[in-house]
Amino acid sequence: MDQKVLPAAQLKGTIAPPPDKSISHRSVMFAALHQGVSTIENFSEAADPHSTVSCFRSLGVEIEQHRSTLTVHGVGRDGFRHPQQDLDCGNSGTTMRLLSGILAGAGISCTLVGDESLSARTMRRIIDPLEKMGARIKARQDDYAPLSISRPGSLIPLRFELPIPSAQLKSCVLLAGLFGKEPTQVIERIPSRDHTERLLDLGIEKAGNTRIISSSRQDVIPEQSYTIPGDFSAAAFWLAAGAIHPRAEIELPGTGLNPTRTAFLDILREMGANIRIEQERQAGQEPVGDITVAGSELKPINISSERVPNCIDELPILAVAMLFADGVSRISGAEELRHKETDRLNAVAEILENAGADFTEYEDGLEINGSPDFTPRPARYNSYHDHRIAMAAGVLSLLADSPSTVLGAECTAISYPSFWDDLQLLTN
Repeated sequence: MDQKVLPAAQLKGTIAPPPDKSISHRSVMFAALHQGVSTIENFSEAADPHSTVSCFRSLGVEIEQHRSTLTVHGVGRDGFRHPQQDLDCGNSGTTMRLLSGILAGAGISCTLVGDESLSARTMRRIIDPLEKMGARIKARQDDYAPLSISRPGSLIPLRFELPIPSAQLKSCVLLAGLFGKEPTQVIERIPSRDHTERLLDLGIEKAGNTRIISSSRQDVIPEQSYTIPGDFSAAAFWLAAGAIHPRAEIELPGTGLNPTRTAFLDILREMGANIRIEQERQAGQEPVGDITVAGSELKPINISSERVPNCIDELPILAVAMLFADGVSRISGAEELRHKETDRLNAVAEILENAGADFTEYEDGLEINGSPDFTPRPARYNSYHDHRIAMAAGVLSLLADSPSTVLGAECTAISYPSFWDDLQLLTN
């Protein structure tokens, strides 16, 4: 599907962000590991979390769905059955990487497969620690899916220092560690998303800026009954749209405000964005609030490697916001973007080039010479079947002076099925 996007005279309205995708994945996984029934409200409609649901049904977990409510009949650590067929993770790296940890820990032998995009993403980072914990993993070219996983012996506890700040890698090792008699420890020096630790209530030691997170069979896996917050990574597109459009006021109720996810919010505020947060509260273990953003005069900013992990998903739309800041902005230390659903640095650079921007692409980032008066050229933007690239191109197109087209726009369903409808709602 190709999506035509018209210039917007204004952006005004209330958008409830879709349910948080990262928490949706984990809620099902952890509810399955819990010995008992969990009721999960506001579960994501996106394709990726439903790949997780499908995989756990194949593992013998009864999961009922009524609209956006899931009832999961957890089987505990030792209740999974060996699947009769390969487990299809679709496009979801979160499903494949976290599920690998659970399967290796539980000693379930099976094969994980994915679509063409997922099968092109490296799995080496999870293979290495899981093999040290006693798993046997066969991978295409020793790196890529399909992954055939087994664990013939006992689980070996591991003390593992994260080589990069990655919530998926951290979670994979901790989930495997849940099956060990002795603790597995993950040492994290640069913070990454902490949903796994929060939802499982894992033990954490702190030494300066370093966190040591532990998991073992001694950890009681809590019931996962809560309402999933609005996805901050989805709300980020409207935060940017509201900040760069001169006639904008957008309300985003019930948005997740986990501090390991909201670096983009802090960055926009530092750039001078007109953002207000009200009604801050808790949804289970996660903070939420109601956010309002209005048209703003933005200043340039430099984002270095220390800040990248907690805004990695928002960097494509941050690059769009930088186009409208008054001066030169820079993103560096973001080479991880080259290993996402597509090479996102290259894809963003192509968007900027098609829009007529003044920028330079580097191996680890971008330098963007922005201006409040920048008007994007109308263009045909290739999404590369990457949902965040498609949505970034859609927001940028709102500021052009004639229509643009986003190619392969249906890929937004991976994380935000109603994105194009919500965009239309704000422009009416």
